[in-house]
Amino acid sequence: MTMSIKKCTLEDLLILQKISYETFNETFKDQNSPENMKVYLDKAFNIKQLEKELSTSSSQFFFVYFNHEVAGYLKVNTNEAQSEAMGDESLEIERIYIKREFQKHGLGKHLFNKALEIAKEHNKQKIWLGVWEKNQNAIAFYEKMAFVQTGAHSFYMGDEEQIDFIMTKTLN
Repeated sequence: MTMSIKKCTLEDLLILQKISYETFNETFKDQNSPENMKVYLDKAFNIKQLEKELSTSSSQFFFVYFNHEVAGYLKVNTNEAQSEAMGDESLEIERIYIKREFQKHGLGKHLFNKALEIAKEHNKQKIWLGVWEKNQNAIAFYEKMAFVQTGAHSFYMGDEEQIDFIMTKTLN
């Protein structure tokens, strides 16, 4: 088993779009209507949107490879790229997604450690993220990584309002 992490560039745009669609769909399709899923996927992961996100200097994407195959990805944001105003001392993990077939191999933890490394490089005091209140597997993972719930915000899946827990980890 080999595992590696590589920073994404604009040249990775189509691969990023494919894995974004695939992992988001695998994770949430069973709990959401096909119409709301389509609206969200088309908005969040269209080429123009992903190109804009990849070109933002305060956002970074990373692929995780398992046996030389793209198995998942990470997106982190700092400063004004954060999806909530959490201040300059914070780093946001906006997305950690692993394809279902590659889950339970520790890849999420490797991506989390990459986010932690970036936070430390940038002298951040906190890492935070939003996680859907019904995503118990993710919540359990983040609690294991010493995150605590510090708030909540609305997230729209198409026309349906959902609640994301804001979870924060204070760094030493």
